[in-house]
Amino acid sequence: MSPLLPRLGRRAARVALASTAVAVVSALALTGCSGSSNEQGGADATVRIGLVLEPTSLDIRTQSGAALDQVLIDNVYQGLVGRAADGSGAIHDVLASKHEVSADGLTYTFTLRDGTTFQDGKPVTAADVVWSLQQVKDNASYVDSAQLANVRSIASPSSDQVVLTLSKPDSDLLWNLTGRAGLVLEQAAKNDLSDSANGTGPYEVSSWKQGDALVFARNADYWGTKAKVAKVEFRYITDGSAAVNAMAAGDLDVQTSVDGTLKSQLEGNADISLHTGKTTDKYTLAFNDRKAPFTDVKVRKAIRQAIDPKALIKAIGGTGVPQGGPIPELDPGYQDLTDVDAYDPAAAKQLLAEAGAKDLKLTLTYPNIYAATIGDVLKSQLADVGITLSVQRVDFATWLSQVFEKHDFDLSMVNHVESRDFGNWANPDYYFGYDNPEVQALYAQSVAATDQADKTKALEQAARIVSEDAAGEWLYTATSITAVRKGVTGVPFDGTNSRLDLAQLAVR
Repeated sequence: MSPLLPRLGRRAARVALASTAVAVVSALALTGCSGSSNEQGGADATVRIGLVLEPTSLDIRTQSGAALDQVLIDNVYQGLVGRAADGSGAIHDVLASKHEVSADGLTYTFTLRDGTTFQDGKPVTAADVVWSLQQVKDNASYVDSAQLANVRSIASPSSDQVVLTLSKPDSDLLWNLTGRAGLVLEQAAKNDLSDSANGTGPYEVSSWKQGDALVFARNADYWGTKAKVAKVEFRYITDGSAAVNAMAAGDLDVQTSVDGTLKSQLEGNADISLHTGKTTDKYTLAFNDRKAPFTDVKVRKAIRQAIDPKALIKAIGGTGVPQGGPIPELDPGYQDLTDVDAYDPAAAKQLLAEAGAKDLKLTLTYPNIYAATIGDVLKSQLADVGITLSVQRVDFATWLSQVFEKHDFDLSMVNHVESRDFGNWANPDYYFGYDNPEVQALYAQSVAATDQADKTKALEQAARIVSEDAAGEWLYTATSITAVRKGVTGVPFDGTNSRLDLAQLAVR
């Protein structure tokens, strides 16, 4: 979702929704800023943020889409633990003051931080924590419910402790608790989560007028360091050119995920600085591995060898790096796999001939929030090896229904933004349809590992198998460009399509 993938079903990952060739176009603007700098700065400032895909519900438990994770987690909702905003993947205590893991990896003990409260003023209790986690575990319809599958029991032996007992070691548990699976809600709260929130974070949902704006206000009674701006206003913008024009004109103060083909319009502006950030945004060309011709590894390899990622990256403005495999550089288990089935049209033609796949005709179905450039480049490159590619750009709701849920597609392309989502390749029920017992065993081994080196080794082995088996094609990992106007500080640059932590956002 810059959000996107969908976090649908049990183990679904997010997919980034982007209105441009590379990513979601977002813009932050200071209130009163129209062709000039904001007159109301400091702690009284309002910051406007432009995003692409508006959710149909704010229910963080059941509503699919990384758009909710991007704005609600850290800012409104929190868990016992959280992840660093710098994209490093470091885990720190939040509603917990400390946590301990037993030597056998089966017991996680969290000591609750004193003085934490919900936004309605009620204290956070161990009972709230136990209830919140148990709700996720027991309700398969809740997003990321499956992430607590290895948790055997959730208990509170004292008023300031919560203990999770596992049926087997799970090295992903702490990471999973930094996401939806670990969010703490108030058991007694009566608010409608579809259009409001009662979290523990530095911001609270002030209002939501669908089709207009989602507004956050500073949580004046926040238990931690108060937000440095009074309000944040999220507006949903779909036109990348309009956002860049507004930035150049002084109507916006920050724009995230600047379209690489448009960044020249902002370069040289003394009032604007451009910052490059790393992401785990994986622009993935999915093969429907459960049906012909993708059941033939030679066809899969041929398609990979027909694609020139460097040419594609150039076409979308250079905002990406070749990936070559299912794990991006920022995630555990990454290795450079760009030499596997590298661009080689002659070899691709030979493989297609060996597979008897003459005059192959395929359809690429992908959301129209992504630029037509991507489909155009792929169509041209596949034509060079004799594959006729029809391109269908559909609205996102259609993509979710047709591709993600019904698995009715040949090829598809979306941006999977979420970190550490390799498990999708070990899940044959996922829309990829990739079913490899060896990969599944290695992934299970990585999850059960109690030593980081063992975990990394298992992931590396599994990722290499997936790449060498040509389970899909990883077009590129996106790099983000963020434009920031003088006077605005604390804007995150890394991983902003999956999390936009605004704790440090300020206006001088």
